[in-house]
Amino acid sequence: MWRRFRRDRTGIISACVVIFFFAIALLAPLISKVYGKDPYTLYGQNSLDLLNEFNMPAGSFGGASGSYWFGIEPNLGRDVFTQLLYGMRTSIFTALGATVLIVVVGVLIGLVGGYFGGTIDYWLGRFTDLMLGFPSQLFMIASMPVITAAFVAPDENTPTWLRAGAIIAVVGGLGWMGIARLMRAATLTMREREFVEAAKISGASPWRIIRKELLPNLWSPILVQATLQLPNTVLNVAFLSFVGVGFVEPTPDWGRMFANGADYIQLDPWYMLYPGVAMVIFVVAFNLLGDSVRDAFDPKSGR
Repeated sequence: MWRRFRRDRTGIISACVVIFFFAIALLAPLISKVYGKDPYTLYGQNSLDLLNEFNMPAGSFGGASGSYWFGIEPNLGRDVFTQLLYGMRTSIFTALGATVLIVVVGVLIGLVGGYFGGTIDYWLGRFTDLMLGFPSQLFMIASMPVITAAFVAPDENTPTWLRAGAIIAVVGGLGWMGIARLMRAATLTMREREFVEAAKISGASPWRIIRKELLPNLWSPILVQATLQLPNTVLNVAFLSFVGVGFVEPTPDWGRMFANGADYIQLDPWYMLYPGVAMVIFVVAFNLLGDSVRDAFDPKSGR
């Protein structure tokens, strides 16, 4: 797999871009410290020359300068560069947690249904069909206030960690069905193989067969699906923040930056440009990486 992957120039470049984004997200506090700014201070309110009389950034390109590389935020005057760094950190790692939940639930349900078959497979299949019937984005919007209200009183602010956990639970709980169906189909094919029959004859329990025989042989499609799932999850996390039920002020987040930038798009398009370009590059690079990983695992691929 590695020999096939390293011959794919697109895959190598995409992997480097993805690693760069993860490194930036991990090192955001250190970069912010070296840069000398943070995403929470209202620099425009503390310095009268950064915002004009309409509370728009003074100067060209959104107020970009040697002190504020990507300019400052309209109205509040926060530093855009550090907001982008911490927004990247928030969005990527929240999406990573949701993707892990999606893969774990999908693989578990697919393996159990595919191996045991019969009544278990029937009811797991009907449950999967039921979950597919929900309009996922509308259900995400409706579920977020319900989950947060169950833990926090209406007159109290919801902690950021609770919002992150709720987003992971909602996005993960509504995104596992595709992987479950794929794992079920793969398990149905593999459970008739000779090594599985040999394990049954030797007296191995069903869970040992699933854990020791089936799961190790399904790592390739699992890894490919996880790689393809993460960029979609990033978009879902940003969507929730954009519509106001995900991360809220003052937590930096890509979706929240889009929501704030939409209010000033005609007066200051630069504020929305930076997170937009960053998200497009990340999603495209991860999708290309997923395609390259799939081709590398496929021995019949012509690439």
